Amino acid sequence: MPDHSPAPHAVVEADVAVIGAGPTGLFAVFECGMLRMKCVVIDTLEAIGGQCAALYPEKPIYDIPAHPAIAGAELIARLEEQAAPFAPVYLLGRRVEALAERPEGGFTLRTSQGEEVRARAVIVAAGAGAFGPNRPPLNDLPAFEATGAVRYMVSRREELRGKRVVIAGGGDSAVDWALSLKDVAAKVTVVHRRPKFRAAPESVAQMEAAAARGEIELAIPYQLHGLRGTDGALESVVLATLKGEEKEVPADHLLAFFGLSMELGPIAEWGLGLERSHIAVDPATCMTNIAGVHAVGDIATYPGKLKLILQGFSEAAMAAHAIHPRVFPGEALHFEYSTSKGVPLS
Repeated sequence: MPDHSPAPHAVVEADVAVIGAGPTGLFAVFECGMLRMKCVVIDTLEAIGGQCAALYPEKPIYDIPAHPAIAGAELIARLEEQAAPFAPVYLLGRRVEALAERPEGGFTLRTSQGEEVRARAVIVAAGAGAFGPNRPPLNDLPAFEATGAVRYMVSRREELRGKRVVIAGGGDSAVDWALSLKDVAAKVTVVHRRPKFRAAPESVAQMEAAAARGEIELAIPYQLHGLRGTDGALESVVLATLKGEEKEVPADHLLAFFGLSMELGPIAEWGLGLERSHIAVDPATCMTNIAGVHAVGDIATYPGKLKLILQGFSEAAMAAHAIHPRVFPGEALHFEYSTSKGVPLS
């Protein structure tokens, strides 16, 4: 990714400030660019991609139009390439600490690294806000986290080739990674407290079939009880039933998939209309209760909302078109298909 980052404490001016560099935020950059609006993109993560890059870069996504299957990392790479002609400024590893309206119009945003961002409009594409993994309550957990023996995401499955892997959890992430790693890891053990999984039924059926063939071991009904090893090197994972029966499984890595803890962070203090930690918007424009501030993607809510990446793409387009009159007041916007006008380069 080209480095368009300014020096810390700089003043950055743009037409639109996009908060969140996940797939919806990146597509918002493209849609704004097609309308000749420049964007600055701010994200708390050190790299673009949001949860696609942080949680499932190698996991296939099946509901992106024209892609029967595409890995999360590949989707982000294509979206970055699509946005690149419009030279967005990326402020990564930063959190937006404050948002204020400017007397002359537009907004000032202040980041955790001291930049002052001035923009005519804001698009909040922050997913579900700041997120982090729900950690299991195990002794000496930080020491094993520091060495990567305990992980909450998989960036490259090749890192686990030939390793003994214990996967804990009962949702889609646990089941999907069990299926993905069974042909890579030396051994895969899935730990769940009950026989019923919360994952997609077809995926569960595939996992159970793999277990019947001996490709995956299912430890049910067990829960994580302890970690054994020295200096952060994992040797085994101790499991226990609710009755206190213990079982020790040799392991090099523990993958704990117990979901994410979400919080809006400073966004919650900006006076936006919130509904259960989501931002309420007008579905026609994705504008919030503050004129000029729009929300798209998973963080936005309205009647009939579906939490799909493709719906976030649609919302990004609607928000960009609604913002255009703020950036170019008095200029008529005539809708044109991209096949007709191409990509307007600056």
